Amino acid sequence: MSNESTIIYTLTDEAPLLATCSLLPIIRAFTKPAGVNIEKSDISVSARVLAEFAEFLRDDQKVSDELAALGRLTQDPNTNIIKLPNISASVSQLKACVKELQEKGYPIPNYPDDPKTDEEKALRVRYGKCLGSAVNPVLREGNSDRRAPAAVKNYARKHPHSMGEWKQWSKTHVSHMHAGDFYHGEKSMTLDRARKVKMELITKGGNTVVLKDNVALKDGEVIDSMFMSKKALCDFYEQEIEDCRKAGILFSLHVKATMMKVSHPIVFG
Repeated sequence: MSNESTIIYTLTDEAPLLATCSLLPIIRAFTKPAGVNIEKSDISVSARVLAEFAEFLRDDQKVSDELAALGRLTQDPNTNIIKLPNISASVSQLKACVKELQEKGYPIPNYPDDPKTDEEKALRVRYGKCLGSAVNPVLREGNSDRRAPAAVKNYARKHPHSMGEWKQWSKTHVSHMHAGDFYHGEKSMTLDRARKVKMELITKGGNTVVLKDNVALKDGEVIDSMFMSKKALCDFYEQEIEDCRKAGILFSLHVKATMMKVSHPIVFG
């Protein structure tokens, strides 16, 4: 990034290209008279895959690791980044990206569905860096404040939205599980000494499957576990769908599992 006042504009793959092509000129129209430079940074899934597997590419095919560079810049309070909506890539989307890149002549390795060798396992781990919302944890590490400025709050108070007042007769509501969910089944404890633990799954047949073995924990660390009942979840869905049907309102399900794959791979992976 140059020393002059600069705003970094990210190129992603979820926002339509039309949005990028229409918004970027508007931003430049406002920033150019002020002497602010706009730099583009490609953090799309395809760009991140190519950056991760640079050793497989020819010199003319290689791209820089823009996400890593932005991660370093977030530590600078003078950094300004405009982040467009980025895709939270699922495995199927990642594999489609790999296939498209290969068809365009980039000799990157296939995504290993069932890794057996150490090499395949290493590839799986490296591809895992491109899954889920890998961008947000990096960019939000720095000076990312999502609170609305006082001027925005004051304007909203003076000019309330037509739907701002919540009418008591409105049937719209938010529902959540009251039992059988992660919150209900969570257990945590603070260790009184250093020790090693393992995670086991006991199947309906009584068999024990070791999910993670020999995890070293330190004295004073907090260990946490949780689970969700599939039956309770399905019952909750049925109850809420029926409630919406009777009330004549739209049923909307908010799920952020794809985004959480990176931060909590065991629960959401």
